[in-house]
Amino acid sequence: MKALILSGGKGTRLQPLTSTHAKQLVPIANKPVLFYVLETIVESGITDIGIIVGETHESIRAAVKDGKQFGPDVTITYIYQEQPLGLAHAVKIAQPFLQNDRFLMFLGDNFIQESIKDLVHQFSSPACSFQARVLLKQVPNPEIFGVAQLQTDDGQPFNAELHLHNDHVRIARLIEKPKEPVSNFAVVGIYFFDAHIFEAINAITPSRRGELEITDAIQYLIEHHYTVRPYIVCGPWIDTGNKEDMLNANRVVLSHLKRCIAPSASIDATSRVDGDVVLEDNVTLINSVVRGPAIIGRNATLANASIGPFTSLAHNCVVINSEIEHSIVLEECLIRDIDRCIEDSLIGSQTEILPYSAKPGTYSFLLGDHSHVGAL
Repeated sequence: MKALILSGGKGTRLQPLTSTHAKQLVPIANKPVLFYVLETIVESGITDIGIIVGETHESIRAAVKDGKQFGPDVTITYIYQEQPLGLAHAVKIAQPFLQNDRFLMFLGDNFIQESIKDLVHQFSSPACSFQARVLLKQVPNPEIFGVAQLQTDDGQPFNAELHLHNDHVRIARLIEKPKEPVSNFAVVGIYFFDAHIFEAINAITPSRRGELEITDAIQYLIEHHYTVRPYIVCGPWIDTGNKEDMLNANRVVLSHLKRCIAPSASIDATSRVDGDVVLEDNVTLINSVVRGPAIIGRNATLANASIGPFTSLAHNCVVINSEIEHSIVLEECLIRDIDRCIEDSLIGSQTEILPYSAKPGTYSFLLGDHSHVGAL
């Protein structure tokens, strides 16, 4: 069985950060979102992986390389999509790689912590009798997602209390961002397909936005009496498409962090490290406090600083006379002499934040790479 990761999107909701970064490479707890996807796939037993790439293909290739960092048996095939013409279009151009194999499709900016190993085993089995599976998550705001209407195999209405993990439930209909949701089961962005999906993709036409929609292809399977099973994700699922979702994913990962202080880290007598904190190689703390959960990347220097909780500080950052909480700071940033707490921020690499005369209560940023905030 193969896997197909879609990493060709532009990430417009994360601009200006994604003007210089592939959105799938923005880090959560100092590790790119895409790496969590690859780890989930490899843990499930799949090692033959195709990655759809677009205009950010060079940075994706540079980060993932040949995939051997994720396992000795991993092989990566890069598939270039000239324009983002829809998820179904991405599957269509991947057909030479996928051939007629059953495959897992995983959006490269989706984050889950739940193992999919059992789902992969079931779908790859010769005894598997259904043609597709779509992962779903119960959400409080289904109107902003694609949602699934479910029913039992004998046509009865779906009852979550009775049928939540019943193998005899199928998807009856998919609706994209319905004004009046037919359910609260949002489509997660993780799918299993057999070769019938190519029949469906070849039969559909572009949507009003000019894209081949995967929801239309799945709806074709349903209407032509193929079986599409749901799977309800119970753990966290985050579509890391905007700043708030990135920070939420960062919080989820950091909440499972285990304390680890590198032997080369330098902590002076006036500094303190509280709770589950990771200090990577050559971190220097001078009269500073780090409150977990938090992670401080290699070669970072903190002087008269307070970091955390729920903060990821990447490598080679310098923070002086400043306080940061619940934020993601990319590599090689300088933050100095900020007299109010920086919180709920996503700060691009090589950014400088320096003093300014205004006196707000807190600062909250979404800054692209090489930004400069403050007095010149």
